[in-house]
Amino acid sequence: MNKKIIGAVFGLAVLAASSAASAHVDVAVGVGIPVGVVAPPPVYVERGPAPVPVVYGGYDDWRAREWRERREWREREWRREHWREHEWRERHWNGY
Repeated sequence: MNKKIIGAVFGLAVLAASSAASAHVDVAVGVGIPVGVVAPPPVYVERGPAPVPVVYGGYDDWRAREWRERREWREREWRREHWREHEWRERHWNGY
């Protein structure tokens, strides 16, 4: 029984020693020397020719044109109505 206890204590001591031995400790000494930071000069790259839009032969995007015309018409009507209301308020202003 005494041998088993001694063996267990010895085994634990070996395990503790191996785990302590595997622990790493790094010691580093840093010396800071201030140095001016200089950015590298910019690099300019020449651009190639502009991309040419592809137009399919005779194809007209009538839906986009229709939407654009309707939007422009609505905007013109809105501005016209807004101006009419502005003129009406200017004429009927009573100073109150």
